[in-house]
Amino acid sequence: MSRFQLLSDDQWTLIADLLPGPTGKKGRPFADARLMVEGIIYRYRCGIAWRDLPDAFGPWQTVWAWHRRMADDGVWDRAQARLHEYADREGLLDWSVSVDSTIARAHQHATNTKRVKKGYIELQESADRAA
Repeated sequence: MSRFQLLSDDQWTLIADLLPGPTGKKGRPFADARLMVEGIIYRYRCGIAWRDLPDAFGPWQTVWAWHRRMADDGVWDRAQARLHEYADREGLLDWSVSVDSTIARAHQHATNTKRVKKGYIELQESADRAA
């Protein structure tokens, strides 16, 4: 098993029928579907740019084109749903929820309020004193 193989054989079996296959037409040889999917997963797992994808996955342009095409066709949504269903059925998912209560406050000038008198704005009730 390669360090670049990210899907187990069981996971691959679940989604393999969703992916495109060779059409039998003449032209450029068909890329290995599993290698393309592994490349896409590797790219997102590592958080790297497409151009930094290791050569083991082939040309990054080909991997990107597969990703774009499958995203447009909705293949990723169906694959994720199938993998989630499998993992939930096998008890591999923990459905606990974590909520972040961080508060981000904006500066008063970052608001979308209209300016009063030559660009000056007073947010408190002392606007009449500021004039």
